[in-house]
Amino acid sequence: MSRFRGLWQASLNATKKALTWNVEDWIPPTERYIFNFSSKEELKKWHLYSDSVFGGLSSASLEIKDDGNKSSGVFSGNLSLDVSEGTKWKITRSGFCGMRSKKFDGFIDLDAYDTIALKLKGDGRGYISTIYTENWVNSPGQLEDNSWQSFVFVPKDNWYIAKIPLANYLPTWRGNVIDAELEMNPSRILGMSLSVNAEGGVPGAKSGPGDFRLEIDWIKALRTE
Repeated sequence: MSRFRGLWQASLNATKKALTWNVEDWIPPTERYIFNFSSKEELKKWHLYSDSVFGGLSSASLEIKDDGNKSSGVFSGNLSLDVSEGTKWKITRSGFCGMRSKKFDGFIDLDAYDTIALKLKGDGRGYISTIYTENWVNSPGQLEDNSWQSFVFVPKDNWYIAKIPLANYLPTWRGNVIDAELEMNPSRILGMSLSVNAEGGVPGAKSGPGDFRLEIDWIKALRTE
């Protein structure tokens, strides 16, 4: 085959490939699964944390519930305001638990989306949805990921789809809102978490120490605009 004919054939093949591309190669779908709690394999993507690391007595678990027709994740436990005797930590706040995803293999890019949706069944408490992004807000010596948080109230006993615009996530550092005009970079997301505190949160939501239970079907990114 001549060099000219080879170039012509390569150009023709590239044109055919371009014409057969799926529209999703050009325009992302309107929704994208981030987590789907449909099997026990999903548990490997998460780890738990609580105030017990600092001498608190709260506890949590994460498991997959299978009712025969559908599976879902169950994040549950007990919130306690008590502190272990003799703890070396001088904690000023106890009574929190959370489930945090392990870091993605690289980043996930949600720049094409504007909303996080979570299908949940709760206990009337308010929960905190957190998105972790690559560190660019903090100082160069600060190794922690940037965190962006929003409260989500979950009605009791019924499945509910909570939709949180990315613009509603506020920059925080160790649970405190950063008082500055900052903008999340949704193209550099490292992970997510859901957590619950015994005190504070959404007005009208159940609060205080005691048991908590949150069922999770899925977490998605949506493009609504």
